[in-house]
Amino acid sequence: MIKIFTLTILLAFTCSIGFTQTKEAVDSLQHQLAIAKDDTSRINAQIALCLLYRLGNTDSSIIYGEQALQSAQQIHYLPGQILALSFMCIVTEQQGNLPKSLELGFKALQLAEEHHLESLAGAALDGIGEAYIILKDYPKALSYLRTYISIVEPTNNEGLAYAYFDMGVAFDGMNQFDSASLYEEKAIETFQKYNHEEPLVYQTLGDVAVKLGKPGEALNFYQKSLQIALKNNERRASATAYNKIAAFYKNQNQPDSAIDYAGKGLEESKLISQKKTILEAAALLSELYEQKDTKESLRYLKIADAYKDTLFGAGNIEAIQTLVAQEEEHQKEIAVAKISYQNKMKQYALFAGLGILFLIAIILYRNNRQKQKANIFLQQQKEEIDIQKNRAEKTLDELKSTQSQLIQSEKMASLGELTAGIAHEIQNPLNFVNNFSDVNKELLFEMKDEMNKGNIDDANAIADDVITNEEKINHHGKRADAIVKGMLQHSRSSTGVKEPTNINALADEYLRLSYHGLRAKDKSFNVELKTDFDKSVGKINIIPQDIGRVLLNLYNNAFYAVTEKAKEQPPAPEGEKNAAQNEYQPTVTVSTKLLKPPSGGLGVVLTVKDNGNGIPQKVVDKIFQPFFTTKPTGQGTGLGLSLSYDIVKAHGGEIKVETKEGEGTEFIIKLPT
Repeated sequence: MIKIFTLTILLAFTCSIGFTQTKEAVDSLQHQLAIAKDDTSRINAQIALCLLYRLGNTDSSIIYGEQALQSAQQIHYLPGQILALSFMCIVTEQQGNLPKSLELGFKALQLAEEHHLESLAGAALDGIGEAYIILKDYPKALSYLRTYISIVEPTNNEGLAYAYFDMGVAFDGMNQFDSASLYEEKAIETFQKYNHEEPLVYQTLGDVAVKLGKPGEALNFYQKSLQIALKNNERRASATAYNKIAAFYKNQNQPDSAIDYAGKGLEESKLISQKKTILEAAALLSELYEQKDTKESLRYLKIADAYKDTLFGAGNIEAIQTLVAQEEEHQKEIAVAKISYQNKMKQYALFAGLGILFLIAIILYRNNRQKQKANIFLQQQKEEIDIQKNRAEKTLDELKSTQSQLIQSEKMASLGELTAGIAHEIQNPLNFVNNFSDVNKELLFEMKDEMNKGNIDDANAIADDVITNEEKINHHGKRADAIVKGMLQHSRSSTGVKEPTNINALADEYLRLSYHGLRAKDKSFNVELKTDFDKSVGKINIIPQDIGRVLLNLYNNAFYAVTEKAKEQPPAPEGEKNAAQNEYQPTVTVSTKLLKPPSGGLGVVLTVKDNGNGIPQKVVDKIFQPFFTTKPTGQGTGLGLSLSYDIVKAHGGEIKVETKEGEGTEFIIKLPT
């Protein structure tokens, strides 16, 4: 029964806490009350009406709350009593009767604690928190509101939004504006889940904006709050909004606008008998009329004083202090009871612990005897393990030595390919030097003959040709010198020091070296080279020798892949052209691209793509493992991609592969700039 009741009331609270007092809603609940067949159903309807009327007719709200409380007390229905007290706590706080609000709230909390029904006291915690906000005791308000949040967060209902809203108001009162704005934004987000706009939230955001010196932003918030309140017929919120806007115009030295809004705030407040906003509006009007009409100012001052006394008079303050003291005493009693209970539990735990210790002692004695026997056996095993460990360490040292030799072999193989490429690169300028030297020799003989004949003009023309050829010889000699210096720079052992390097030039240079190195070994080797270098890349900080080894390895693998695929093409019949062979053109493509936000952060992407057979999917995940290779035995060490992976990672970059069987492979390197 309690579970059914709790579900019903919490559902009613969730739904009604945000809706306005419409005739349809009132009629529906009145009908439920009229047809109620048992006391609990009648109490449910009365509590729902109490909550519904709180926004526009607080007198009716209290009547239904008292009826629900009386009925629940008669049948000893504790959940009904707790919820009726909790909701009347909220309503009386809104009326401005703070002593009564705190009295009802504390009674609800006591009943809930005594009968372990704390989950039903959320509304009481909210009402007490709001009362302490009015009394400007913000730390206490936050304490009750945090407890309220701990109750409603698991259910994630709309009550959580109101808890966030009240937390924001409390932080605003403490001038903690960041926290205030944070909680109000959380309130807006939670309200939106239930398609509800709460006008009071925007009033708090307006207050924060005023204190932060943002008047335009503040007025927008206040006006938005007023629009929502008028649309939803929430007079409590519209009365407060009128007063906020009036105070705003007063501070902006616009008294006429301020008087207009304050008057509307007073009228709206009187319609719902809301003392707090009546006091605020009357006090504002008294100040505003002080310079214009002293008689009117005095009249409003008397109204303000009267309501101030009903809210914060000595009798009320004394009653509040008494209630607070009683609640604090009650909390102390609860704390003492908890300590007593905890002490008893500690005693029971101590006795249980002693029994367990005794049992453990017996078990340990028995185990100790078994352990002594086991230790002898373990010592024998340890000696055997030590022997195996020494053997394993020796084997590991041998493996490391073998690995170092294989790595050196891989480097020497790369150096051999690099050397072949260098030889080809140097051969071209040397051919030019030799050819022009032979030509110059013949020209000098001709010039000598012409001079002997006295043909000075012809001799001078030949001399000009010699000079031109010498310039070409000098040019190609310098080109050969630059090639040698550059190759020595890239082929020497890595210094491990990063330096600004033109990655486009490095990629292009090693592409040519790899290609010519393979051409030097196999004259039939022929591949189409494509490059697409991003000129905006510029120089990046890398170790050029290490990145050069990575590029050389990727190029060699790409050339190997396309060559193998070309070999697989069926030979053409004698006298006919092979169509399939004509269609396949071995191609290797190299490109660079500068990355800029938001495409993935600053960096450079370098890709090496071939149109070979691709890598089988079943071995793609293994290609960066040491000693793994897809090449036939004797044609690869399986260390090239492993070393490349380590070099790229050491540069703070990443290398990955994309492949499709039968279509080709693309290696992608990303390096930081």
